[in-house]
Amino acid sequence: MELSHKFEYALVAMLEIAKSYKSREPRQIKEIAEIQNIPVRYLDQLLGILRSGGLIKSIRGAKGGYILARKPENISVLDVYRCIERLDDVVSVFDTKIKSPNVAQEIWQEATDAAQSVLQKYTLFDLCEKLAVRKQMELMYYI
Repeated sequence: MELSHKFEYALVAMLEIAKSYKSREPRQIKEIAEIQNIPVRYLDQLLGILRSGGLIKSIRGAKGGYILARKPENISVLDVYRCIERLDDVVSVFDTKIKSPNVAQEIWQEATDAAQSVLQKYTLFDLCEKLAVRKQMELMYYI
């Protein structure tokens, strides 16, 4: 299993949007792009995919932007992965055309299943909590 830069950018954008969930204030593309150092045009494409996948909603107008379509605790990292990679499941790198049982393929499938389980386990809420703890630890270190 390989996690693409596309997925990584989408995930950090989703985290930025998730940070504003309680305030219900939309996050603008320019703001997210600047904070996460993502090209605006590329981010616009990614947010379009996430919107069409039902993970975010767009709000029009001068104070518009993007908000989560569901609670952060109801959006798993696997949901973001599937949406961005346009997959129903995490896929194996082995070609399934192989007729005979392949031990390496069986092991890789087990690893893929484990990776899928981990991605399903963590939600945007969990990741936001981890970020908050890290930020607090950094502040404590410098005081």
